[in-house]
Amino acid sequence: MGRKGLFVDYEYCTGCHSCEVACKMEHHLPQEQFGIKVCEIGPWEIIPGDNHWQYTYIPVPTDQCDLCVGRTEMGKLPTCVQHCQANVMKYGEVADFAKDMESKKKVVCYTVE
Repeated sequence: MGRKGLFVDYEYCTGCHSCEVACKMEHHLPQEQFGIKVCEIGPWEIIPGDNHWQYTYIPVPTDQCDLCVGRTEMGKLPTCVQHCQANVMKYGEVADFAKDMESKKKVVCYTVE
């Protein structure tokens, strides 16, 4: 068994923060602490004057993230993956994600250890 990680295809992240809320509830984190934090980049106008704006959202695990080891040991997904409404997060083998990264343009892979 190889190293496990969190794969995020943030091209489609809507910034709903459901991963943050699920993590806080799962780990009983106080208001100011996060296991995963959705970062917002933007807004900026795509073409000046055309009134079309771009926002980018990237879910980023913090040092408090343990990839929900208690859940994954029982065969469940990390709570952030389970509750991602846009289905942009996957949990699994890092080696498998390397293949997925070749065909995508806005992805990151996080490991915790």
